Amino acid sequence: MPAFFLESKDNPKIKHLRGLIEQNSFRKKQRQTVLEGTHLTLAWLAKNRKIHSIFTTEVAMSHPDLEKINELYDGYVFVISESLYKDLSTLGTSLACLAIIDLPSSTEALNFKEDTLILDNIQDPGNVGTLLRSAAAAGIEQVVCTKGSASIWSPRVLRAGMGAHFSLQTYENVELEDLLGKFTIPVYVTSSHQSESLYTKNLRKQCVWILGNEGQGVSEFALKHAEAVSIPQPGGQESLNVAVAGSICFFEMVRQRI
Repeated sequence: MPAFFLESKDNPKIKHLRGLIEQNSFRKKQRQTVLEGTHLTLAWLAKNRKIHSIFTTEVAMSHPDLEKINELYDGYVFVISESLYKDLSTLGTSLACLAIIDLPSSTEALNFKEDTLILDNIQDPGNVGTLLRSAAAAGIEQVVCTKGSASIWSPRVLRAGMGAHFSLQTYENVELEDLLGKFTIPVYVTSSHQSESLYTKNLRKQCVWILGNEGQGVSEFALKHAEAVSIPQPGGQESLNVAVAGSICFFEMVRQRI
């Protein structure tokens, strides 16, 4: 695995890397994104996926995780200073590893008869990543994001997803109005108002889950075209975090099915 030392923050390769980390528009233009940390990089390589280049530090090069990556990756490694890596990194304390990959695109059409998660204008990267992780763990393989949701393949969402992305079919910038009428299975939307308890529903067969914006909840269109369910909260809180609420719904579905 050939290694090259880069010293200047103005090096074109460093500028390219920084653009992918910081700018959604640049990621879209280049059709690339960045995996940060050895966990994501190893998970990606385990799926036999291609990496264009890896950026690390001289200290990290001797770490066992980097040695594992070396066994699976035969491309270029760019070694940069600790200070420059800290300036680029969004994790701070992780082992130095930034891997550039192509933005994946869904190779399959959306299946309107299979379990599906729809994120309706969910904007927090941590929430999106956590929901993808919970969905994958619960066996949901299709995730749809409407316009306004956080970019699924941004470094921050990838970090929160902890590799869940790699087992999912994902679809972005979808209009809800173009989608809901095509499903032939029950469609549920979480709402804390005027809805039936989640625990009264039969979730043994395939279904769709719609989860909405952190502050405003799901859209009026979703409420009109889906069956609203609520999670009982005897403690009296106004609402749950959307990632927590979604995870509860997914695993109530799993509980009923097993």
